[in-house]
Amino acid sequence: MPKFAANLSMMFNEWDFLDRFKAAADTGFTAVEFLFPYAYAPDEVARRLQNSGLTQALFNLPPGDWDKGERGMASVAGREAEFRASVETALPYAKATGVRRLHVMSGHGDRHDPRAVEAYKTALRHACAVTAPLGIDILIEPINGRDMPGYFLNDFPFAALLIAELALPNLKLQFDIYHRQILHGDVMRGLDALLPITGHVQVASVPKRNEPGTGELDDVRIFRHLDQLGYDGYVGCEYRPAGHTVEGLGWFRNA
Repeated sequence: MPKFAANLSMMFNEWDFLDRFKAAADTGFTAVEFLFPYAYAPDEVARRLQNSGLTQALFNLPPGDWDKGERGMASVAGREAEFRASVETALPYAKATGVRRLHVMSGHGDRHDPRAVEAYKTALRHACAVTAPLGIDILIEPINGRDMPGYFLNDFPFAALLIAELALPNLKLQFDIYHRQILHGDVMRGLDALLPITGHVQVASVPKRNEPGTGELDDVRIFRHLDQLGYDGYVGCEYRPAGHTVEGLGWFRNA
């Protein structure tokens, strides 16, 4: 089975955020990910990681005003300065936690709009240039329009073409099994084709985004396939527990 990272933005919500690190470690996780750490000081987040013996697998750059519906700025023409500032905001957290993967949310937009495409490419070039000396990969993730209507990066082939065109050594794909199934299906062949450019994998059941093994996909088979392909990174558990987080971890204990 792959190595799993608990997503603390979705899991262990029965605890306050900073207490979720210990809760995840107590149930057997050795790594965590989350959406955003920016409400807390970098040293405090790092302390919770260290005290719990956890590895930070991933987090996102600041997305803009999340409460107003913003989901990133990278593809939004005219917000280049804000995007560059968001990279600088993330760096102290990356250094404190030792994370090696940062996800850049594209924001809302039309991927057929040349201005949006160019803004996105410019943003990714900048983020990759800043983080490469630190040994950090920049990840991009196609997200389905049912969960996030109007999201710019909503297509796996487009993401793969973009990565090939930019040819930046630390630009990688974030392959979310849940989003892949909703957008295109064909998860196994998608992994076969795209694993060479994939820097991180995430999982949730389809269609309800609950625990693995509760939806339409054979998640255990997919995990075994990742092993067969030689994937040695983390699989982020970006799912919403159907009930209490710990009670729903039978799939993890049996993995």
